[in-house]
Amino acid sequence: MNRYTCLLLAGLVLVLAGGIASCRSTKKLRKVIATPMPHKDTTGDAARAAALPVRDAHADSLQVIAQTLSGVAHNHIDFQTFSGRFHVHYQEGGENNKDNELTVFIRIRKDSMIWMSINANVGPVNVEAFRVLITRDSVKILDKLKKVARFRSVSYLQEQVHLPIDFQTLQDLLIGNPIFLDTTHVLYYRTETKGLSLFCVGNAFSNFLSLNSDYTLRHSKLDDIDPLRARTADMTYGDYDYSGPVPFSTYRKVSVAERDKVDIEMSIKMFKFNESLNVSFSVPKNYKRR
Repeated sequence: MNRYTCLLLAGLVLVLAGGIASCRSTKKLRKVIATPMPHKDTTGDAARAAALPVRDAHADSLQVIAQTLSGVAHNHIDFQTFSGRFHVHYQEGGENNKDNELTVFIRIRKDSMIWMSINANVGPVNVEAFRVLITRDSVKILDKLKKVARFRSVSYLQEQVHLPIDFQTLQDLLIGNPIFLDTTHVLYYRTETKGLSLFCVGNAFSNFLSLNSDYTLRHSKLDDIDPLRARTADMTYGDYDYSGPVPFSTYRKVSVAERDKVDIEMSIKMFKFNESLNVSFSVPKNYKRR
């Protein structure tokens, strides 16, 4: 499989979580604690203030973080089945400098399989170029243009995108749940006019996650904790649909890079949850198997 095809598959399979705003090494965030300005007070007011219980700023911070994580958990999308039609603008930088418009049909059976049909323009005609079936332990790819079937273990995804991706992470990415978010290591939070941001550190990435006022995802910035890799991912979520039990982002913008940069912009034109799925994946006899 050529490099472009690998990146294309990786980007779509990941829905891709993210992009790389740059290839710089991870910058360490520092918490800035504002010092109150001197305040003039009368002797009586000062004495009454001194008699009040001391406010525990640390406890207040823990309460804010706990409330925020509770809101994120409340917006977690749980489902049995999902189907959607994605319009994808895919641009690869570097020597290839590819720029493509794709239509991708995605069907997911929770914790079981992810099915994808990737359609692209070949000359004046829009055709199905790839069909992909991912299970918890395997990846199957039909290259319909070259008439080749490829069978790989799920570790193939990690090899292609150089990320610690497993089936569960892919599922969350495609559905729109946060990824690489270690809620046991929240080091910093910041209130903002539009909501709140959290800074978390996990085993592979730090995650600077920005939330809207209703705790829906607005932006996620991933940085590799290994400065020698300098992988970063930048994801933006928007155009939320509130018709279901939890909000669903129908617009996502992703940039991914380590040595080269890949940009993906996705508009989800149709989606359904918890309806019956029809999934077809068979290898024609005239296909080569690799």
